Amino acid sequence: MVDLVRSHGGNAVAGWWDKVKEHSLGWVGARDGAGVLVGFVNVAWDGGDHAFLIDTKTRGTHQHRGIGTAVVRLAVARARAAGCEWLHVDFEPGLRAFYFDACGFRPTDAGLIHLPSVGVG
Repeated sequence: MVDLVRSHGGNAVAGWWDKVKEHSLGWVGARDGAGVLVGFVNVAWDGGDHAFLIDTKTRGTHQHRGIGTAVVRLAVARARAAGCEWLHVDFEPGLRAFYFDACGFRPTDAGLIHLPSVGVG
């Protein structure tokens, strides 16, 4: 996973997996013929109706080949099969076409607070 994160300039954080896995409904990975991890998405959830896509990644050398779309589609199917009613995702503006056009998400109103930027109230 560290190698996958670094493959496209991400900052791999030691111990990340141990912190997030207990909050995951599941995860989807894609490997190439040599067994190298080339795609990944984590499906976090609230223990009920809501699941959340986080940490969607495709190895830098394997982008624009449909790998990201495939792991997201499988994650959607698995979240549905697990009984979730809603699957949420947030993303940077440059990924809008990927999530809306390729993966079938639709725009919705949402709110966001960047916690390090706000004072304690």
